[in-house]
Amino acid sequence: QVQLAESGGGLVQAGGSLRLSCVVSGRPFSTTTMGWFRRTPGTEFEFVAAARRFGGTFYADSVKGRFIISRDNAKNTVHLQMNTLKPEDTAVYYCAAAPGSAIASELRGTRVYDSWGQGTQVTVSS
Repeated sequence: QVQLAESGGGLVQAGGSLRLSCVVSGRPFSTTTMGWFRRTPGTEFEFVAAARRFGGTFYADSVKGRFIISRDNAKNTVHLQMNTLKPEDTAVYYCAAAPGSAIASELRGTRVYDSWGQGTQVTVSS
């Protein structure tokens, strides 16, 4: 059974930092493409970042230069380092897993991701 477990969310002031982590079990992590999405009430999932198994990272324009996605293949973990946080970054953040064969143009949409975590709340106060 595939499981994705996020952690690291919380409340932070604008300008601060948080680091989210997602541990994957039940599938070969080294061949999996990992992504982060976020969602606020009443909205669709918004792509944040993705990391392919052999490098290759992708970011939404809204977080480029502030967020960094990284993966630790030895620990089956993907991280999202979030710096210079803004109130508009407030959302529930979800990690998601996609097959390693997913192509770059697919990674910003939700359709290619076949496993999702339960989400972790990030709140940025002004």
